[in-house]
Amino acid sequence: MQVAARTYRAWKKRLAALRTIEDARITDTLRSQKVPDAKGRPPPEIIYGRRKMTQWLRRNGFPEASKHTVDRLMREEGMNGLIRGRKTRTTIPGKDAAAPATC
Repeated sequence: MQVAARTYRAWKKRLAALRTIEDARITDTLRSQKVPDAKGRPPPEIIYGRRKMTQWLRRNGFPEASKHTVDRLMREEGMNGLIRGRKTRTTIPGKDAAAPATC
């Protein structure tokens, strides 16, 4: 990062932005969810998506955590929660199609 010579001392003394500090705290909490317990299992919160993780963070010491912040930080950490539901159907059989002949 380049800083102009005239502003170097002011840049060096400047405190970190509140967003940076809060992001670091939330990221640290998200990373702690990846650590397995004594039996080698991760905590159940690791499978939470953005909505559940936001609510979990609000209950556990981050009352001002916004869904957008949690979404951005989870994306940066590579966390996306458990994805459930049906698989995409790519082939739809015809109505009168017969089964293929076997050899």
